[in-house]
Amino acid sequence: MTAYDQHNRILRDLRISVTDRCNFRCRYCMPEEIFGKDYAFLPDEHMLSEQEIGRIAAIFVGMGTRKLRITGGEPLLRKDLVHIIRRLSALDIEDLSLTTNGSLLARKAAALREAGLHRITVSLDSLEDDLFLKMNGGRSRVQPVLNGIDAAAAAGLQVKVNMVVQKGFNEEAVVPMVDYFRERGHILRMVEYMDVGNTNGWNRQHVVSKQELLDKIGAHWPLEPIAPNYEGEVATRYRFVDGKGEVGFISSVTEAFCSTCTRARLSAEGKLYTCLFATKGHDLRALLRSGQSDEEVARAVSGIWSNRHDQYSVERGSNSAVHKQDGPRVEMSHIGG
Repeated sequence: MTAYDQHNRILRDLRISVTDRCNFRCRYCMPEEIFGKDYAFLPDEHMLSEQEIGRIAAIFVGMGTRKLRITGGEPLLRKDLVHIIRRLSALDIEDLSLTTNGSLLARKAAALREAGLHRITVSLDSLEDDLFLKMNGGRSRVQPVLNGIDAAAAAGLQVKVNMVVQKGFNEEAVVPMVDYFRERGHILRMVEYMDVGNTNGWNRQHVVSKQELLDKIGAHWPLEPIAPNYEGEVATRYRFVDGKGEVGFISSVTEAFCSTCTRARLSAEGKLYTCLFATKGHDLRALLRSGQSDEEVARAVSGIWSNRHDQYSVERGSNSAVHKQDGPRVEMSHIGG
């Protein structure tokens, strides 16, 4: 039951949020003034269970999905995460990955690899403690994250590092980050600051464009473009001319890649979102808990995807009526990046 949307995009990737909670309060995702101690996170009974996550993933795989990514919130806060990974790794998929802030990774990397995780992406926005603390709400210094990256690599996990770059905040951290991770053989990807959700105070003036980043990095280490690993890859790839690895750029703001987007997102309480910038989700948990068969759930998912016409970043870039959406956008902390 292969599904195609209104722009002929296949459903190939599923990103699964396993919790809406996080131990960081990053300014571009979960700012402290919004997600403070009184913020009402999901109660446990509202979140998908390990078994429900496994069942939904299997349904998607039966429809042609070949890549699964675990997200949050911070997924390492979920106590049964290793069991979830083990269940998903048994499915017929090409890739099983996880995105984390890395602060809890050092003591969990080996177990995640043993359970069947293939790859890990760690979010890190600076190597300087003062700046990193400022960006993550004072929740962690840099070294625990670097320890987690080292532990993941030692466990045999492929590691990538994502850096969200904001003008006026951490653009001067770009070159030191590139230098550090190219010396260690990890791919660093620069992410343009995006208007995900409603609480991060996004302003286009704070976006550092891909071209600005290319110019900044290229002044130190000449770069040349290389082909994507696969159709629909999120990051555009560049290698160092001296042969010492590569960097990537995720440029949703200045170079939208909606036309090749094959990703669906499942929130921790089981709502399916067809775009990172969506205003509403489709309740799959209700289908599971009302006794629907796998075939009935698959038909529902196919119907949702076949009606998909999302291309938010393209419309934002063309100054269309995209900002007149039918409600507030879902928060990134709720469905992952």
